[in-house]
Amino acid sequence: MTLAGRFILACLLMLMSAKSHADDAYAVTNVYDGDTVELSHGNSRFKLRLTNIDAPERNQAYGKKSRRALTKLCKGSHIAVTAEISGTDKYQRNLGKLYCNHTDASLYLVERGLAWHNAKYSNDPTTQQAEIVARQNKVGLWKSRKPMPPWIWRQRHPH
Repeated sequence: MTLAGRFILACLLMLMSAKSHADDAYAVTNVYDGDTVELSHGNSRFKLRLTNIDAPERNQAYGKKSRRALTKLCKGSHIAVTAEISGTDKYQRNLGKLYCNHTDASLYLVERGLAWHNAKYSNDPTTQQAEIVARQNKVGLWKSRKPMPPWIWRQRHPH
């Protein structure tokens, strides 16, 4: 096969790969909080817990702001969930990345100071760096002198 033929074949394979991801479009049917949504595709619905972050709970400071920001980001947009759904958490939610309007929702929230990088379960350097920058710039919840992480809030407010 010629070099030009290989190039054309490579381009076709990339287009086919991109198309398969575009076919995985979901609708966000509910935003529970800043790190959990309900997605639907056809007749199926499931909860997705966003990876790399831990957002404030709804009744916690910045919880409603985090939820509203995620709702606004994903409202009426093209939603794509990567195929990297890595199993379920202890609440039986699927774990994975959520992209709304080609934007990584986890990173979006951390950059705006509306979620913590979840260092216990993630070593993603991009999300980690975004939290450092948000802290330094006192963005969102980092305006507070000592914001309470959601994992501590949940311990103090058991269901």
